[in-house]
Amino acid sequence: MDNATAPTALTSEQISRILRAVDERFDAQLAFTQDLVRFPSLREQEHTAQDFLYEAMRQRGFSMDRWKIDVDDIRSHPGFGPVTVSYENAFNVVGTYRPDVQTGRSLILNGHIDVVPTGPQEMWSRSPWDPAIIDGWMYGRGAADMKAGLAANLYAYDALRTAGYAPGAPIHFQSVVEEECTGNGALAALLRGYKADAVIIPEPEENMLVRANVGVLWFKVRVQGHPTHTREMANGFNAIDAAYAAIEALRRVEAKWNGQHHCHRHFEHLDHPINFNIGKIVGGDWPSTVPPWCEFDVRAAIYPGTTADEARAEIDACLREAVSDPRLGGTPPQVTYTGFYAEGYVLEEGSDAENTLRDCHRQAFQSELQSFTTPGYLDARVFVIYGDMPTLVYGPKSLDIHGFDERVHLESLRLITKTIALFIAQWCGLQAPA
Repeated sequence: MDNATAPTALTSEQISRILRAVDERFDAQLAFTQDLVRFPSLREQEHTAQDFLYEAMRQRGFSMDRWKIDVDDIRSHPGFGPVTVSYENAFNVVGTYRPDVQTGRSLILNGHIDVVPTGPQEMWSRSPWDPAIIDGWMYGRGAADMKAGLAANLYAYDALRTAGYAPGAPIHFQSVVEEECTGNGALAALLRGYKADAVIIPEPEENMLVRANVGVLWFKVRVQGHPTHTREMANGFNAIDAAYAAIEALRRVEAKWNGQHHCHRHFEHLDHPINFNIGKIVGGDWPSTVPPWCEFDVRAAIYPGTTADEARAEIDACLREAVSDPRLGGTPPQVTYTGFYAEGYVLEEGSDAENTLRDCHRQAFQSELQSFTTPGYLDARVFVIYGDMPTLVYGPKSLDIHGFDERVHLESLRLITKTIALFIAQWCGLQAPA
């Protein structure tokens, strides 16, 4: 990281010019975001959207870095999430701006390009890849989570250039993969050597700053049965019934951990911060055969301060002990960890980066910045825990992320872009363009 001194405060003229510049380019920003949403950047299919962003960054004159993630490069790191898919198309893209002379503090502007599956597309109002703008919202899978944020990072920089300024410190514009499943994209960027004096990640966070969030584990549970014809069900053993018994055992761990919320800073006020989601279940081979197998996939949350290994040990023990339930037939479930293996984090208060964001938010929104705790995963844990960088997760209002008709609020996005532009100016300092 760099150790440049803090630049002087922005003048009212500089602030006004930057805010106007965001407005002047906002239609172009929305069109760019729509173009980005049209790429179906699902897991294992992110490369075409990354090519689009690579070219957009290259045209801005950034020094470009694009690489395919090699699992062997990151596998031994404690923040690594187990991989069950091909990384053939798992490319990270980083564009770096560097001034001729550094006068301010460096910055990472990070975002993820991967999006979650759409679910049945007939349940959307229109195609999830058709980013319509209706009544002040942009629709589409990934519009909010988080392609609008990726575009905001670039157009916040553009606003400074349009206003006649250049940042006075290095800025790394990162578009990473795997945020929705392992966090390995952000981890690979950190291990490639990218560090800075602060990080901003404009995830859709309702115009607020994330103070803390949970860690997450993904795992698959498989239970065995004994098949028979249904006319002789009593002689068989139903694996799907056994799966219900294993799920009930996991629910007891979930309830136990939620009962401890008052012991965890920033989670005391949440009644149910720990969610175990049974996200997928499959089993059996034939309606008239007692099912010989069943598998289900779980996303389990953990508190900051609990390591992934500690949580895994308790989950594994719970499922071993569940074998006493007769529905499991005396055979313990098999558990395989399949993705996220991530700790949670807390953003400590009072950093220069947070204070700067508060000032910039106040100037853009004409209101005070609020913070909150989220029971979701964020890549910020990579930068906070393993990079020791103050990381500000802060972004626009949204509705139905991970659901049908996902959308981002455009006026919120405009103001978030203004905040980021002012943050770049204040944190990195301003110079005359080269």
